[in-house]
Amino acid sequence: MWLRINNLRLPVEAPEAELPERIAQQLGLRTHDLGAWRILRKSLDARARDDLRFVYSVTVDFPASDWRPRPDDRDVTRYEPESFDDPPGGDLPLESRPVIVGSGPAGITAAYYLAQKGYQPLVLERGKPVKERVHSVRVFDSGGPHDPEDNYLFGEGGAGCFSDGKLTCRMTGPDVDWVLQAFVECGGRDSIRYEHRPHLGSNRLPMLCRNFRRQTEALGGEYRFDCRVEGLDVSGGRLRGLHTSSGNIPATHVILGIGHSARDTYAMLHALGVPMRAKAFQLGLRIEQPQVQVNRRKYGRPEYLELLGAADYVLTARSSRDVYTFCMCAGGTVIPSISEPGMFCSNGMSRSRHDTPFANSGVMVTLEPEEFGSAHPLAGVELQRRFESAAFALGGGNYFAPIQSAQDFLAARSPSPKARLESSYERGVTPADLHGVLPPSVLGAIREALPLMDRRWRGDFLKHATLVGPEMRGSSPVRIDRDNATRETPGFSGLFPVGEGAGYAGGIISAAVDGLRSAREIVRRHARLSR
Repeated sequence: MWLRINNLRLPVEAPEAELPERIAQQLGLRTHDLGAWRILRKSLDARARDDLRFVYSVTVDFPASDWRPRPDDRDVTRYEPESFDDPPGGDLPLESRPVIVGSGPAGITAAYYLAQKGYQPLVLERGKPVKERVHSVRVFDSGGPHDPEDNYLFGEGGAGCFSDGKLTCRMTGPDVDWVLQAFVECGGRDSIRYEHRPHLGSNRLPMLCRNFRRQTEALGGEYRFDCRVEGLDVSGGRLRGLHTSSGNIPATHVILGIGHSARDTYAMLHALGVPMRAKAFQLGLRIEQPQVQVNRRKYGRPEYLELLGAADYVLTARSSRDVYTFCMCAGGTVIPSISEPGMFCSNGMSRSRHDTPFANSGVMVTLEPEEFGSAHPLAGVELQRRFESAAFALGGGNYFAPIQSAQDFLAARSPSPKARLESSYERGVTPADLHGVLPPSVLGAIREALPLMDRRWRGDFLKHATLVGPEMRGSSPVRIDRDNATRETPGFSGLFPVGEGAGYAGGIISAAVDGLRSAREIVRRHARLSR
């Protein structure tokens, strides 16, 4: 029998090796009598700046005959984990091997699962392999040209490959556990399976993407790069194949993991009659401040910095609408999030060491479809383009980031063109008035919210802070319709839209789980190819 013990607390300076003793004490045992155990969850209680503690949930193998539940002890309960749904394979024949479009988190996870089950998936990626992609983004950051097919958003790993490596997910359960275990099998550290806010770092994600590919290929799968899907072959409401930049490919089962920035693919699908609708999405600005300010705010003792590394934060404020920080990158870097020429959008990332002197975070608002200015399914895409184009012009037309001090932004004061504003954005920055990079209602809400956030930090949040923007690629403004039971798009049998690009996920892990679930439905219904 397995028990779950919650709320085991250790000072952050205490080694994890003390956990067995604490578990044994909780169960009234001697440490050497303790059975097998493992950590289920680990989080940081930072409410007391001078007394930071890790809080653990663990599971322990305990003889059923020896356990007597105590009514006054709610922290110890019987643990019966839900089993992972792993069907053996259906009976319906497949006419061709499953195809996955896109190698972001949803695509690589779907391919990995299908390969493990013997279904020989084919992955189509419009961009480059991750090693070439890393080189390309470095060239761009140093002032090189923008490549619409090889950038921070397109290529092996998708946008997730350079999106900081946060594996935080509000979902729980066996599907999440399976995905996290897959990340461990492909090179992630074991602790990501139980950390409350696991972080891999943008420097480690390329290795994981490569390992997913290598293991998928070793199991009979295949990747094709520089292969952009340009059309669907549909007959009688059933998918028959794909038209690609590399020729036509037979395909009766396609997992569509195109990512949230495949705007040309959205337009192609809409023109073919694939049902889709506008969806609420996040937009705002990225704020950047010295990391020492954040450390000082969160850590009441100097040794915490050495133990825990650069501090992070989460802030919310209610003004004319909800405003919240998003994708906070401690010791991080502001990066471009650009898929089309002549546009600018920001994002953030941090490496595993969190070792830059800057902290940055999105300051975001959710915009609803009725605020897009049109009822067209792609109205949100056009709204993004309009403001990203304005930001490109403000930056000087060279993919520099338009930047403004927080104080000038709040005062609606244009910065001096000669102002020296420091930023981690490597390509360069241009002082500019940011009033034109977001809808007025969003800018107004952020102007109201920033002083509220600063007040919570007693004036330390906006001190020396700068803003760049816009930031609007955190989620898709489009949702492609799909049936809840079959996971296929109505009228397009065999088409399985998944992940952030389809409007059904909001992060690396949730996208990966979504891809896994559609791959599993293919396995549940269909037999493997005989060849």
